[in-house]
Amino acid sequence: METGCTMPGEVLDDAELRQVQLSVAPSRTLSEDGSTGTKVTVDTPHGPVTAAVSGDPTRPVILSYHDLGLNHVTNFQAFFLYPEMRNVVNNFCIVHVNAPGQEEGAPTLPEGYVYPTMEELADTITCVKNHLHLRSFIGFGVGLGANVLARYATKYPNYVDALVLVNCSSTQAGWIEWGYQKLNIRHLRSGTMTTGTVDYLMWHHFGKLEECNQDLVTVYRQHFERAINPTNLGLLVDSYIRRSDLGIVRELDPNKKKDVRMIRCQVLNITANLSPHIEDTVTFNGRLDPTLATWMKIQDVGLVLDEAPGKVVEAFRLFLQGQGYAVSGSRRASSVSIGEGKSC
Repeated sequence: METGCTMPGEVLDDAELRQVQLSVAPSRTLSEDGSTGTKVTVDTPHGPVTAAVSGDPTRPVILSYHDLGLNHVTNFQAFFLYPEMRNVVNNFCIVHVNAPGQEEGAPTLPEGYVYPTMEELADTITCVKNHLHLRSFIGFGVGLGANVLARYATKYPNYVDALVLVNCSSTQAGWIEWGYQKLNIRHLRSGTMTTGTVDYLMWHHFGKLEECNQDLVTVYRQHFERAINPTNLGLLVDSYIRRSDLGIVRELDPNKKKDVRMIRCQVLNITANLSPHIEDTVTFNGRLDPTLATWMKIQDVGLVLDEAPGKVVEAFRLFLQGQGYAVSGSRRASSVSIGEGKSC
C-alpha cells in the first residue's frame, strides 16, 4: 500500500500491513446465504428499493452501497463474513442498500420506468434511513456506490459520521468511458449480456486481470455472464455515465469552509495498485479537506475487498478507532500504528 495526501497522523504504511495476510476462500461463491440480514422493501419516489438489515438499529450504523454489476450480496457478503471483519462490526447495525432492480432475482423493470439519476439514488438513502429510523451512519461504498454515498454526505452532512470509499470517482465520465458504456447500454437494454460487456465489467472491478487471483476472476466472469438482469443493469450503467461532477472543493481557509460545497466528515479513500481507478481516487483526494482524508493504495490486488480483506479490515478498524468507536482488535496482534505520520 502506498500513501498519498493523507490526514496528518493517519498515514498507513504498506510495510506495517504486510503481516495482514491475503485471504480468499477456495470455495468462493456469489450466492446469497442469508448472512446479510433481513430484507426489507422501502418505497421511494423512484420506486421500491431493497435493503438488508442485520443487528440492532439503535447501535451505530454502517450503511453500504454496491458497485456496477453487483448488489449487496455479491459486493459485501464475503467481506462482512471475513472473521476479522465480523469481530470489528459486532457492535454495529449493518444496513446494505441496493440500487433499484439490482437485487438478486429482481424482475425486469417495467417499460417506461425512469431510472433515478445518481443524485436521486443518493436521495433514496434518505428513504431507507427514515424507514429504519436511523439517526446517522458510517457509509461504506464501492465504485458507483462510493459516488452515491459521497453525494449523500455532501448534501446531508449531519447524517453521515464517516465514509469508507473504494475506487471513488468525483468527476463526470470521460469521453472514453462514455463512448464504451453507450455501446454496452445498447446491448444490455435489449436484454443481451455480450462478451464485450462482461470484459468491461471485469476490467472495471479487477483492472489488470492477468495479475489478479484467477479463481476469483473465474467466479466473477461466470456471475456476470449468467446471473445478472442485463436490462436493469443497463439502466444503472446509463445513470452512472451521466453522473454530474460532485462539485466539491478543498477549502483550507476556516472562514470560508462554511460557504463552500465539501465533504465534512472523515474519509478513508481506498484503491488498489492493479485497479483502473487509481487516478480517480487521487483526484478525489485532492478535493477533500486534508485534515479529514486518508488515501490508501493496497499493493498486488485489483478487487480489493475480495483479494485483500485483511488489509482493508485492519485499516477500517483503525479508522473507526480514530472516530472514537470501541471496536474489537483482530485476532492477530496489530501490526499497524497510527500516530506518527506525514501530510502531503
